[in-house]
Amino acid sequence: MISDRDVDAYRRDGYVVVPDVLDGTELAQLQAVIDDWIARAASVDTHDDVYDLEPSHTRAQPRVRRIKTPHKIDQRFSALVRHPNVLAVLTKLLGPDLRLHGSKLNMKAPRYGSPVEWHQDWAFYPHTNDDILAIGVMLDDMELSNGPLLVVPGSHRGPIHDHHADGVFCGAISPDLIGDEASRAVPLTGRAGSMSFHHVRLVHGSALNTSNRRRQLLLYEVAAADAWPLLGVSNLGEFDSRMIEGQPTITPRVTPVPVRMPLPPAMNQGSIYENQTGSQRRFFATADAVN
Repeated sequence: MISDRDVDAYRRDGYVVVPDVLDGTELAQLQAVIDDWIARAASVDTHDDVYDLEPSHTRAQPRVRRIKTPHKIDQRFSALVRHPNVLAVLTKLLGPDLRLHGSKLNMKAPRYGSPVEWHQDWAFYPHTNDDILAIGVMLDDMELSNGPLLVVPGSHRGPIHDHHADGVFCGAISPDLIGDEASRAVPLTGRAGSMSFHHVRLVHGSALNTSNRRRQLLLYEVAAADAWPLLGVSNLGEFDSRMIEGQPTITPRVTPVPVRMPLPPAMNQGSIYENQTGSQRRFFATADAVN
């Protein structure tokens, strides 16, 4: 699925976009499941183990901004990260032994959809080494107007920014610290069925969906099996059950990577959306501000 030149680009820029990883039939099967999840949100009033809701969500007008851990809810989403085309890319970027760290489905409704402030995934889950990436499965066509992922090329080779406010983790980089980098950001766009792969230390975010089309982005975080989380492993059996290719190990590979721990924990626990409410300043406009 990718060439040696693509691998070199990933090492240099911190991301690569691979077109047409999934076909129309595969996308339709996933979408049918997602449509059912959204319909079921009409019976939910607040965040729970499945749903992270937009602030304006009501039962009459369900607005879901995230489905949490979809790979645990439906087998098709568990199988997707093991798709031969996906594994072909992952093994070239991370090696033969791979572990799933987590998954989520971020959704932006037309002319709405919560933005995600600038951040580095590494700030949330530092490991013993940084052979870790996030896969962005484009379930819809991604264009600049519907709030695609924005990334800062090469920022994965730079510092780990402070993601704290008043000494407490908030999962967002202050606009005062990100201005120069944000001006270099590029959108990760493509046809539905394409996938992006971005390094765990890459600075990224996403703006409001200003189009009349929805934007659904399925995300998986995948690590080399010898990358161990610095916050600890409480259940080795569960940890190893997340292997998606190759063999687990109890010998972590430790490399000299910069780390700042996500502690003290965010005042508002839950998803990144909740964490980022603790940030005092925002870079991206929200729907309320625009409307």
